[in-house]
Amino acid sequence: MQTLEEDIKKLIIEVLELEDMGPDDIDNAAPLFGDGLGLDSIDALELGVALQKRYGITLAANSEETRKHFASVQALAALVASHKQ
Repeated sequence: MQTLEEDIKKLIIEVLELEDMGPDDIDNAAPLFGDGLGLDSIDALELGVALQKRYGITLAANSEETRKHFASVQALAALVASHKQ
């Protein structure tokens, strides 16, 4: 069975059109921004919209809590899992 983290990695690749990358290329614990995956604020917006559509979660645009959720694939998976309960 596919894990939530794998699903989120595939979503990141699909939404951000990271064609040269596969799910195995993204470390679950690596930062999504800066020195990690290197995403920017536009990527965050696009990913946030995709997460809202797929999982029905609501994110505040400029909240410190949202920044924590976007820290890594693991953090996003924890957010989605907490909303499923």
